[in-house]
Amino acid sequence: MAPTKAPDSSRRSDRSRRAIHDAALALVTEVGYRRTTIEGIAARAGVGKQTIYRWWPSKAAVLMDAFLDLAGRSPEGAGSGGEAQSDEAAQGIPDTGDLVADLKLVLRATVDELNDPVLEAPTRALTAEGIVDAKLGAAFVHKLLDPQLALYVTRLRAAQEAGDVRADVDPRIALELLIGPLMHRWLLRTLPLTHAYADEIVEYAVGGLAPRP
Repeated sequence: MAPTKAPDSSRRSDRSRRAIHDAALALVTEVGYRRTTIEGIAARAGVGKQTIYRWWPSKAAVLMDAFLDLAGRSPEGAGSGGEAQSDEAAQGIPDTGDLVADLKLVLRATVDELNDPVLEAPTRALTAEGIVDAKLGAAFVHKLLDPQLALYVTRLRAAQEAGDVRADVDPRIALELLIGPLMHRWLLRTLPLTHAYADEIVEYAVGGLAPRP
């Protein structure tokens, strides 16, 4: 008789983690961050509370890991950084020599991500909760936003070296001219978030950043 193969504990753990991630994201989408609980996540995932507490210290930690995992699974990497960067993000913003075209490409992809129903609800929930929960907000910025923003800084500095952006421009402030309007429209739902809008943001911003005659 062939020996019985021992269960693969690592595979079982991976399945449990994925179930917990999916349950956390589903609940925060359905009932919001405040009404999402460890108990609810455990019940939805079909695991015990002790399993969750063995891996994460808090609900916020579960949700942050769940979102990073979701970002890693999405085709665009959810536009985020950290452990969940997509291949494109890991390589940085394209540098074709045409700053306007490169930035339009990236902002259009960001529009698609923000409009993706799978990503939109948990992104809104974590963004909103991060405003009132300073610790969660800091983790959101550190793990998700800062790595992405660093890519803009790198691309804008390359544009400065190429003479396409004024030497006195602070890239960290300049990138906010691109990201700020996009997030404002998305968060407040003032008007539709479209590729055309992303293109106009780039045109306006780069026009102001270009060297003066």
